Amino acid sequence: MSRAVRQQLLSMTGSLEKANRTLKDAVSRTRINEEGILKLLADCQDTAIMMGNEIEEVYGEDTDSVPRLEEYCESLYEMTLVVNHPIRRKEQQKAIANHLRRIRRTISEEIPDRLEVVFLPYKASMWDSLESVWMAADADEDCDAYVIPIPYYDKNQDGSFREIHYEGEEYPDYVPVTHYKEYDFTKRFPDIIFIHNPYDDCNYVTSVDPFFYSKNLKNFTNKLVYIPYFVLAEPNPDDPNVGKGIEHFCTAPGVLHADQVIVQSENMRKVYIDVLTEYTADHGFTRKYWEDRILGLGSPKMDKVLRTRRENVEVPEEWRRIIEKEDGEWKKIILYNNSVTSLLQNEDKMIRKMKDVFRTFEENKEEVALLWRPHPLIKATIESMRPELWEEYKKLVEWYIGQGWGIYDDTADLDRAIALSDAYYGDHSSLVQLCQEAGKPVMIQDVEIIDEEVSDE
Repeated sequence: MSRAVRQQLLSMTGSLEKANRTLKDAVSRTRINEEGILKLLADCQDTAIMMGNEIEEVYGEDTDSVPRLEEYCESLYEMTLVVNHPIRRKEQQKAIANHLRRIRRTISEEIPDRLEVVFLPYKASMWDSLESVWMAADADEDCDAYVIPIPYYDKNQDGSFREIHYEGEEYPDYVPVTHYKEYDFTKRFPDIIFIHNPYDDCNYVTSVDPFFYSKNLKNFTNKLVYIPYFVLAEPNPDDPNVGKGIEHFCTAPGVLHADQVIVQSENMRKVYIDVLTEYTADHGFTRKYWEDRILGLGSPKMDKVLRTRRENVEVPEEWRRIIEKEDGEWKKIILYNNSVTSLLQNEDKMIRKMKDVFRTFEENKEEVALLWRPHPLIKATIESMRPELWEEYKKLVEWYIGQGWGIYDDTADLDRAIALSDAYYGDHSSLVQLCQEAGKPVMIQDVEIIDEEVSDE
């Protein structure tokens, strides 16, 4: 149970104690307002029942607090029976006060003063953007941390929902997962909620379930925190044009609704603040408002990359057959990544470029192993926005996998791919920053450079 709910229960206990002081004054009078007293007793009973229901829904029936509340309700009923007897009603009021003291003591002892923190990832492959924060919360003895993967939908071109996805089974074994249907946000009201998807209904390709839109989650916590699932190229905050290229990231709904936003660096923080100050100026939001909310504390994705070592990752046997030479030594492993943006912008030309890349690596497969890891949203995006292009792309994927000389990695474990690789080749993406942080050489592919022998088929 969150601190917020605990405080609410203690606050409700305080309200009952205040009502009992009013009752004491009322029953001490020579002429009493019987109707008013009965109304007060009924209101107290309703509050006590509400408290008992909340405790049972979170902790179950095996508590001492609920029996204490039931005893209190019984004492309220007994007061209604003696309300016209001056001596007995005063005695009963003292009994009620004793019940309230026991209720406060029992709730304080039985419901610990702990922070309840909820993490709401949607794609398992993006869990690394929250993991190090969860690890810190999970290690805190005064904190209860819940990882609750949330469902998301592919979208049709008209914006309607298509296929639903839930990836709760794809998280690492050391991450305890709670199903989203088993956690009642209304009753538990977590102290902090962390999200990494900021788009709400503004993404044309996918959408998390609308219940988990940032604008709705604000109703169920006192602190909504957004951490981007991506890492961008480090900006120069002194460049007056730098904000234009990332404005859509800075002004996403999750940023605007969050109580705190944690970005990858102080330079990125400055850019976010500049963009948001200008974007919301007409709505009364000051620069100070955004300075208090945007924090440049770093990206958990970087934490995970630096924490993951080649010698500690598990390499699938089918990968080993591609990576190892006959003498048992490993080939050089090149991490190849293609982005959604490059494919949308270049379409058939990018397909030809990828064929050229694969031909080159196939020719050098005895010395170099290619680890192809496409952007996780390529299927949903291209299938929705460019159906014909998706068919061509899918054929290329099937051909590559069928050839068997390269690795195709569409798993949730991005950091394994980076740890295993000796260098990066491909499009501009978050992987570029992560590989650079891990000390890997990086080369960006140029779609205009294509061997003339590559077939268009």
